[in-house]
Amino acid sequence: MVELKTPQEIAAMDVTGSFLAGLLDDLTHRARPGVNLLELEQRARELIAERGAVSCYWDYAPSFGRGPFRNVICLSVNDAVLHGLPHDYVLADSDILSMDIAVSIDGWVADCARSIIVGTPRPEDQRLVKATEEALAAAIEAARPGNRIGDISAAIYGVAKDYGYRVNTDFGGHGLGRTMHEDPHVPNAGRAGRGLKLQPGLTLALEPWFTAGSERIVWDPDGWTLRSADGSRTAHSEHTVAITEDGPLVLTTRERVTA
Repeated sequence: MVELKTPQEIAAMDVTGSFLAGLLDDLTHRARPGVNLLELEQRARELIAERGAVSCYWDYAPSFGRGPFRNVICLSVNDAVLHGLPHDYVLADSDILSMDIAVSIDGWVADCARSIIVGTPRPEDQRLVKATEEALAAAIEAARPGNRIGDISAAIYGVAKDYGYRVNTDFGGHGLGRTMHEDPHVPNAGRAGRGLKLQPGLTLALEPWFTAGSERIVWDPDGWTLRSADGSRTAHSEHTVAITEDGPLVLTTRERVTA
């Protein structure tokens, strides 16, 4: 069931989104060579507790994971792209780190992800991260009243195709609001003009993620972490976006962004 939000409810989600943007800014500053993933997990816990927010990940037990998840953030490194389980790993120079987090404040959820390069960047990794960011920007631009879900999906796929990356459609974007995962599903590839018509009040987590090689993914033994099947590097970008009469409104940024 798709639930449309009122302007007041979108404003409440905006509060949550702004908090998450600040949290990722904090972790981005701390993510340097020599830092353990568990330190970043602990810092995220501290910030969530200080704000009085509630993690959407803690005790999360979906059908696709080996639940319950007992962390507050997904930290995925290099060939890991989604649902990375924080563990005892020390970041090395030139690692790609993808950070994905969702929390609730006063009953309203926001969800976002960011990929960064730790230390010295490799040009091919910069290109990969840039592609996900451009795909996210294209998806946001397509998230306008009167368009359809397929327009968002086609926008993401178009950027991937331009860069020469293949697209996996097993996991993609989704609705959110009172909970982390709501209808509709937003694939990262699709046909323009197809699918659910976009209306003001619809709130979506848009999240293109690409691999540098094969689009196939495999599970880690931890039951959560998803990696590229061929060991190629990966990147993931995500924002929570509200569709309004005036166009898309990005909620997971510290500055309000309309497209």
